[in-house]
Amino acid sequence: MPKYLNIYHELAQRIQEGTLPAETKLPSETELMHEFEASRGTVRKAIDALQEKGFVRKHQGKGVFVLSQEAIEFQFNGIVSFSEAHRRMGRHTVETDVLSCEVLSASAELASLLHVAQGTDVTRIERIRQIDGERVIRDINHFVTALVPGLTTDIAQGSIYQYIEETLGRQISYAKRKIEARPATMEDQERLDLHDMTHVIVVTNDTYFYEGQHFERTESRHRLDKFQFTDIARR
Repeated sequence: MPKYLNIYHELAQRIQEGTLPAETKLPSETELMHEFEASRGTVRKAIDALQEKGFVRKHQGKGVFVLSQEAIEFQFNGIVSFSEAHRRMGRHTVETDVLSCEVLSASAELASLLHVAQGTDVTRIERIRQIDGERVIRDINHFVTALVPGLTTDIAQGSIYQYIEETLGRQISYAKRKIEARPATMEDQERLDLHDMTHVIVVTNDTYFYEGQHFERTESRHRLDKFQFTDIARR
């Protein structure tokens, strides 16, 4: 086994056992080099593996900090699909259940939100995300069908953003995002394992192509005890 993996497994075990508690700073690269008799490059590979698996988070200029293992981290400062975030959840079992994928005529309200004419074809997709056997995210996507044609249940089962970028050849540019707590709806109660929780965390994304076309509006409704949303702020 490569040495960096030995270091990774040892540090991951310390985090899981609580020897390295959440929110504490990981020993410096120099300290880890001395402890494990390893090069700086090997130590950095181990730390990168820890970050990829969600055990730690790098804070530029401050060091590397241990993340809580009770919550799943979603980085809030980028446009990342669930499938891309899923790849960082190596220690979690993740499944997607596509409840529906259908083309509808946009209501006046939805047309206004998507900046299209009322009656425009919109593809609505609803998916439930199970993490470690619990239904904890309900995603409701609306795509302008003319801008994102050909969506199917099979595509929705995987990565829609990958389909947009690799199959349709479109460049996703930016998103306007809002996060808030809302009372759980009847549908949330039926489709998520809320365990008597009365509210969900709702992340709303309005996403645009490079040319400025508004192609997607999505509501992701999260069980509030399962996630932490992180960002990087610079002065």
